[in-house]
Amino acid sequence: MKIEYIYATGDRVWSDPQGRWLFAQPCCDHGLAIEEYDLTLLPEQPIRLVVMPEAELRDQASGLQLRQLLSRTDEAQFPLLSRAAQVVTWSGHHRFCSRCGDALVHHDHDLAKQCNGCGLTQYPRLSPCIITLVTRGEYCLLAHGIRFNEVRYSTLAGFIEAGESAEDALSREVREEVGVEVNNIRYHCSQSWPFPHSLMFGFFADYVSGEIVPEPEEIVDARWFHYTELDEAPIPPPFTIARQLIDAFHARCVKAD
Repeated sequence: MKIEYIYATGDRVWSDPQGRWLFAQPCCDHGLAIEEYDLTLLPEQPIRLVVMPEAELRDQASGLQLRQLLSRTDEAQFPLLSRAAQVVTWSGHHRFCSRCGDALVHHDHDLAKQCNGCGLTQYPRLSPCIITLVTRGEYCLLAHGIRFNEVRYSTLAGFIEAGESAEDALSREVREEVGVEVNNIRYHCSQSWPFPHSLMFGFFADYVSGEIVPEPEEIVDARWFHYTELDEAPIPPPFTIARQLIDAFHARCVKAD
């Protein structure tokens, strides 16, 4: 049975002369030991993740940024690369026990680390988030986030806080980021997102009231786009859940026209 290997090193995605996936997040220092994880989800597709210092691979590989690689992958590859990215980030950020401070070691059976001092087991972290496309008839609300250097209009998103439902988080985030109220929240799809370890829950929501007022610390600009504008608008690439929401809205409007 063929085993695919993903090599994680430095902060880039690597490829070697054999064309194997060599992948990374910025969490490996030169002094770290090589670690290996089993990422297999399907028995017929065994996957191993090897985490190593960049110096171990630099002479035999060339790299791409993670976002560059993801933009070139298909729907089958994206979940695996996202899974690998999140495990690499977790591996680098969880080297010591958060309860007693002892060094963590690999768990005997699970994709986890354990502390031999106090017995605490730590699994790869997931941060639940909402992402939503607010619609108003044939218009949808898109925003240019402050973290994007290039001009790109996308859906609104944010982390779910402790004690919140996804629906409550959605209403709060939309209100905080653009100042409008929504209702009729409908779940659409989800996506694992490796920046750094998010699980995105995608929704549609209907506009109710309010004028768009961008939150200046997060949003550069926000406005309504008619569905006929979306083909030419600077929107996210196809592999993103934001684009899936936008495309579904566009298709629905075209069908109704």
